[in-house]
Amino acid sequence: MQIDLTIHSELATKILTGFIHSEITRVGFQRAVLGLSGGIDSALSCVLAARALGPENVLAVRMPYRSSSQDSLDDAQRVIDVSGVQSLTIPITDMVEPLFARFPEMDHMRKGNIMARARMLALYDQSAAFNGLVVGTSNKTEILLGYSTLFGDSACALNPLGDLYKTQVRQLSHDLGVPLEVIEKPPSADLWAGQTDENELGFTYAEVDRLLYLLVDERYMPQECVEAGFEENFVKAVVRRIQRNQFKRVAPPVCKLGNRTVGYDFLYLRDWGT
Repeated sequence: MQIDLTIHSELATKILTGFIHSEITRVGFQRAVLGLSGGIDSALSCVLAARALGPENVLAVRMPYRSSSQDSLDDAQRVIDVSGVQSLTIPITDMVEPLFARFPEMDHMRKGNIMARARMLALYDQSAAFNGLVVGTSNKTEILLGYSTLFGDSACALNPLGDLYKTQVRQLSHDLGVPLEVIEKPPSADLWAGQTDENELGFTYAEVDRLLYLLVDERYMPQECVEAGFEENFVKAVVRRIQRNQFKRVAPPVCKLGNRTVGYDFLYLRDWGT
């Protein structure tokens, strides 16, 4: 089945930069802070923020751990050079290693989550110091699959990439001049040596994006996706991931006791004066 995820890059750029500018300025800010990992998602967010606000109003923060790849730091620097944004490097090694030492049995997953949350702490501290809002870098594929750390890399004040599949992030990055070294390398959170997203997930972004588009955007039932040519076990695995990670995509549920409860009744823009 032919599934075309191509977007109109010029129109998408206009919408995304307008979104960044309006969401930041309408609450009284002029600046943005983001974590720059050397990967394609944070690179695209950085380029978009620089276009939306002016590069002098964007702070890109590199937050390496001692085992982080030098290539990641170099690629992040390429993005800084291309976009012209301000930058800062805050190593997180001394922040996380006391907790690692306290629990020597800790596996890669726990360590990765701690590192992601340590980076969130550093970013939000710089948000206060730089007087800017934190711009997110998670794409639609990651959000749907739950491939992020809650209150870690998913923490932000606004997210320009959240409705772009990874395939579309790659296309827009090409069109906006993100360095090829960043675009073409295997996606990785760089949490440990040799780690890649696609090895962890068990499938490629290209194939899962096509399936997610049918399930989410076209509202296909799982069986209809199988009939469209997707392998049944793959469809079931992806559907399970979407369902079990819904808690990451919503605010914590509030137990309703009153007439107007946050998240249930207190929902609309007029409720907070917009």
